[in-house]
Amino acid sequence: MTGRIISLEEFTNEQLRQIPGATGMLSALLRDIGLAGKRISAAVNRAGLANILGAADKRNVHDEEVQRLDVYAQQLFRDALNQGHSCAGIVSEELDDIEIFNNPINNRSRYVVAFDPLDGSSNIETNISIGSIFGVYKRISQTGLPCSMEDFLQPGTAQVAAGYIMYGSSTMLVYATRRGAQGFTLDPHIGEFCLSHPSIHCPADAACYSVNHAYLQQYNKSVQEYISYCQHAQESTERYTGSMVADMHRTLLKGGIFLYPGTHKKP
Repeated sequence: MTGRIISLEEFTNEQLRQIPGATGMLSALLRDIGLAGKRISAAVNRAGLANILGAADKRNVHDEEVQRLDVYAQQLFRDALNQGHSCAGIVSEELDDIEIFNNPINNRSRYVVAFDPLDGSSNIETNISIGSIFGVYKRISQTGLPCSMEDFLQPGTAQVAAGYIMYGSSTMLVYATRRGAQGFTLDPHIGEFCLSHPSIHCPADAACYSVNHAYLQQYNKSVQEYISYCQHAQESTERYTGSMVADMHRTLLKGGIFLYPGTHKKP
């Protein structure tokens, strides 16, 4: 680092110049996601004052109680991606089906986005870090036409970009492509995400594991044995907040392992 502040837009433009034949559409899409993150960050920081805390009296497709801030974050994410014209359609934890942005401009986009607009939103009232999670897929349907369900049903290995935005003591956007993982911190003074964690690599060694011990007896035997190994053979320390983005972010920066095993009730 030279000490020069590099914004998300400047960084993606620099990356774009290094890729022959790149269209810039993915870079623009990542900036649209950053815009959604800035808007959600502002909403999260004033949620109590704006009276958008609490349940929304509905459940999502995973039978989870929807929070009012989930609904608001969903709309902010949707608007940023729809109006940015670099996304052909979305699927979200808060939607029952895919949403196709069927207009001539968005139909020309090569990408679709899957996201959870606000993971861990029930933690807001206790001031625990929460976050947005996203994955970007290149369309396999014909560009120029509306996207389709097949674009969203690709394996995770087909993602061209993925990441999260964490709303905590600071707001951070972390995204990964095949060129590596980069972290940006929102500077509230200029309203821009600025490069703060270039070329992130998870440390190879760390004495920390993250798992929900409350379900230990519901995990299968091999998972129980592995957790016992972490505790005794490795003498690891457990760190678990119940907010996945926060736990993943700590693991990425400090090393260790994050587990979210299936249970007997939800295999």
